[in-house]
This record gives sequence, structure tokens and C-alpha cells, in this order.
Amino acid sequence: MRNPPALRPAVGLALATLLLTACAEQGGTGAAPPGPSSETPTESETVSLPEGEEALVLQVADVGGFTTPEMLAARLPVVSVYADGRVITQGPVPAIYPGPAWPNVQVQQVDQATVQQLAARAMDAGIAETADLGSPPLADATSTRFTLVTDEGPVTREVYALRESVGAGGLTEEQEEARTELQDLLDDLTDLTQAVGAEGEAPEPYTPEAVAALARPWTEPADELAHPELPWPGPALPGEPIAPGVTCVTATGEEAQALADAARDATTMTPWVGADGARWSITFRPLLPHESGCADLTD
Repeated sequence: MRNPPALRPAVGLALATLLLTACAEQGGTGAAPPGPSSETPTESETVSLPEGEEALVLQVADVGGFTTPEMLAARLPVVSVYADGRVITQGPVPAIYPGPAWPNVQVQQVDQATVQQLAARAMDAGIAETADLGSPPLADATSTRFTLVTDEGPVTREVYALRESVGAGGLTEEQEEARTELQDLLDDLTDLTQAVGAEGEAPEPYTPEAVAALARPWTEPADELAHPELPWPGPALPGEPIAPGVTCVTATGEEAQALADAARDATTMTPWVGADGARWSITFRPLLPHESGCADLTD
């Protein structure tokens, strides 16, 4: 039996001012507060973005940390911003056991002015700088990887234990200031999940064109609960090795939709039964617009 769901707290609305600013520039009446994040970039501040509607512009992802190889491969980025204005994030997850098999991935549409503002905001936060950010005395924390893609290629800035380092010591004043700039950028980007776009479009479920399924042999859990099995509707398992003890297959088109539909009726503990009778534990990973297969899930 599942426990009553409890959603994670929603993030704030700090970056909604960026979106209101974009509306005002197109004829809206909302007044923008002072500060660099509410100004339209000048010609000198404009970032030359990559061409192509599905081109990735800005992404924040957690990498590393103490977890299983399966979870490392299946981990979704915190936020991904695309040239066509799509912003893809993780939505609230119910705190139940076992959890839902299908991840809550959300997509929201913003306008081109906002995409440009976010890219400029990332540059202002020091994403292209190379000064040492220090390493606080913390073990097994994740690193936060910021990626900005321009027409000249990607720029990456990685910082260890960004969230956990506050008050941990071991950092210089300059390192703490640089980390604060990056944390503020992360806060602004994640706040977009609660805002609306220039045309009033709220976040909605993301429908992927391809789905990766990470498989490992199913083992009976020690929770003494019933876990009804389901027939596997995807590509033949086990697929190709992607991590120690983990294999991966990719479904596209109608097969991807069939996987998504089946996963919505399953939990993380569901045994999936293949055509040969083998039982598998599956972790579903919707692929993002710039991803095409299992190889994109490994560093």
C-alpha cells in the first residue's frame, strides 16, 4: 500500500521578472524592477546563440556523487533551455513508496528575448570564467555542471558541492563569492518552473520522441509488498551495457509512446517480463531534444 503523497515544496518566482520584462518589451504593461537581470541585453552583452530550434542553449546538471551506476546514468538535468524557447525541468515527485516508474518531466515555453536574457545572465554569473572555485571538506557530494552553448561551441563550468558548501569552510572569500553567483543563477533558472511564458503558457508534461530504458535483473525486494508484474512492451532486453550491471535500450516513435504509457501504470519496483520470461527492473529516462540514445547518458 502506498503512503499518502506529499509533494516537494515548489520553488519561488524570482525569475518571473525576466518573463514580465520580455512581455513589456513586446507591448505589455508590467513594470520591471531594477537590476541587471531585468534589462534587455545591449549589443555588447548579447550572446551569439547556436542555430537550430532544438539546439541546447543552457543547461544545469548534477554529476557524480555517491549513488548507483544506474542512477548516475538515468539522472535528469536540473534544467535545460533550448533555442526555440523550450525550458525542460523536473516536476514535483510524490513522496511515496514505491515511487512512480515514469519521471515527472515538465516543459514550458518562453520567448526568444527570455532565452537571450538567460544566456546573458549565465555569462554575468561567471559561467565562462576559469578561476578556482575551491573544494570544501565534504565527501560524496555531487558537482553542479553549468553548460552554455554559443555559436562557437559549449562553455562549461563545474563546481563541487555547490549547495552543500555553505558554512562548510575551506573556501576563500573570492571562492565563496564566485559560488554565490552560480548559486543565484541556479536559483533563477529553477524558479522558471513556476512562472509563465510571454504567451501565458504554464508548464505541462514533456512528451519525448525517444525513451531510454535502463535494465538490470529483477530481484525480490525485502519490503514484503506485492509488486504485480507487467509485460515488457519495448525493444528486446537486455540491450547494450551502459554501466556495471546495467544495460540500456532506446525506443523511438510509437514504441516510445507505448513505453511511456506502460510506465505510467507502473512503479519503480515493478517486475517487467520479457518475451523469454526473464524479469527485469527498469529505470525509464525520457531523452531530451538534443539526445538520441543511450550513449548520451554517460559522461
